[in-house]
Amino acid sequence: MDTPTKQRIRQGILDIPQGDIKPMQGYSDGRQRLRIGKYRIIFRNTVDNDVPTLYIMDIGSRGDIYK
Repeated sequence: MDTPTKQRIRQGILDIPQGDIKPMQGYSDGRQRLRIGKYRIIFRNTVDNDVPTLYIMDIGSRGDIYK
């Protein structure tokens, strides 16, 4: 990835829960996807012992991430 794309993805992660976020169908663990251009970030928000935690599960291009 080029540097501007990396910066956009990093900023998108830092701005969660804002952005183009949708729940993922077929999963019961609360997975969501964040769209940043042609890239997708699969993540899950949880609260463990009163500490909010963001799990980034995968980052990839739109064509490859859902396979």
